[in-house]
Amino acid sequence: MYNKIFLWWLRPGIVMACLAFGWHTVMAAPVDDGFNREPQLTSARLVDAVLNRNPDIPAMQAAWEAAQARIEQAGALNDPMMSYAFAPQTAGASGMDFGQKLSISQHLPWPGKRELRGDAARFESEAAHEGIEQTRLKLTEAAKSAFADWYFVHAAIRVNAINKSLLQEFRNNAEIKYSAGRASKQDALRAEVEVALLEHRDIVLERRRREVLAVLNTLLQRQPDAPLPPPSNLPDTGVLPAVAELRTAVLEVHPELRALAARLQASRQQVALAEREFYPDFRLAAEYNSLWMRDEQRFTVGVGINIPLPGKHRAAKDEAQAILMGLDLTRQARMSEIMGEVQQAYDRVRESEHVLSLYQNRLLPLAEENLAAARSDYEAGRGNFLDMIGAEKNLMQAQLQLEQARTDHHRRLAALERTVGGPQALQGIQSWGIKQ
Repeated sequence: MYNKIFLWWLRPGIVMACLAFGWHTVMAAPVDDGFNREPQLTSARLVDAVLNRNPDIPAMQAAWEAAQARIEQAGALNDPMMSYAFAPQTAGASGMDFGQKLSISQHLPWPGKRELRGDAARFESEAAHEGIEQTRLKLTEAAKSAFADWYFVHAAIRVNAINKSLLQEFRNNAEIKYSAGRASKQDALRAEVEVALLEHRDIVLERRRREVLAVLNTLLQRQPDAPLPPPSNLPDTGVLPAVAELRTAVLEVHPELRALAARLQASRQQVALAEREFYPDFRLAAEYNSLWMRDEQRFTVGVGINIPLPGKHRAAKDEAQAILMGLDLTRQARMSEIMGEVQQAYDRVRESEHVLSLYQNRLLPLAEENLAAARSDYEAGRGNFLDMIGAEKNLMQAQLQLEQARTDHHRRLAALERTVGGPQALQGIQSWGIKQ
């Protein structure tokens, strides 16, 4: 019966989560990088380490810093232009001054263009920063999901060891009763078969432990077989706020929506800038030309303008407006999709809460009571060995299902945190009231 639990659990989901971030080149980690000194690995410690070591975040931070640097560039004036020329044949000519010309000019855009370019660059920088937060959320969910698997495999190993010890005790009792002529040899053989199956389960679980270890070390940028301490208990969780509150909060805090809002603002600035391009820019110039005979004519100042051609500027405005409309529609669509994702993630957490409570408060106590009754009947000669073995299997299944429920609850809560835009939407609330 409990084989279904392992077959369901051995799924490629967590491996695909790591592949989503890319199998970066893993450098050889030091023998002692802090983990070897820790008795247990906690979920918070793992998340911090993953966020600190993942190369995607520094790369995105560098891109954000580059976007910030473009703000000043976008709003700055063009560099002044300076030119110099001379008449070679006047050099050294008798009775003639050396002929030369020096000019300097400065391009000045129509008022408001510089501010609009700077604002557009600033909003693009904000969008790049929100991209960092999106990556952090995805990495946090992947780390918490991997920690949940690390917890479950150790819990399954522990449950397997407890039940193997219990079956060995059953086998010894059956052998004693068989020697005394109060039981058949078949009882001892059944117990021996069950013990052998659990010993094989140890091998399967150890292989699965190494697989999860490789996933964790990939997230941590370590060698895949580098040792990690056993997991602590899954962290306590809090009471979920109402789903309507989460749907309201997600519109304010979700980094993807904030990034789209920033890009929308940048696009509005581009539309306004395209409208300003119908107005000319100016060029102020000053020139000294010694080729003029009279001193009063040698120094000149002037102003020039470009003549905007309406055709290309109208096309540029149409392009900017189309981009703005597309971004607005994309943001509206993502708002609806994310609110739907929040509802689905919320319902999954509620379901896992119910399953956890069911196994913890009802099914596990019933399985323990059933085994105790079957064992008492067998020892008193009122029951058969097969009933006791069946009760033990039911207990093991309930124990594994309880650990699986705890694991699923932790993983689904991590998915909900990522969906609503971070744990801040779930903080400041009471505990679940469910014992871990």
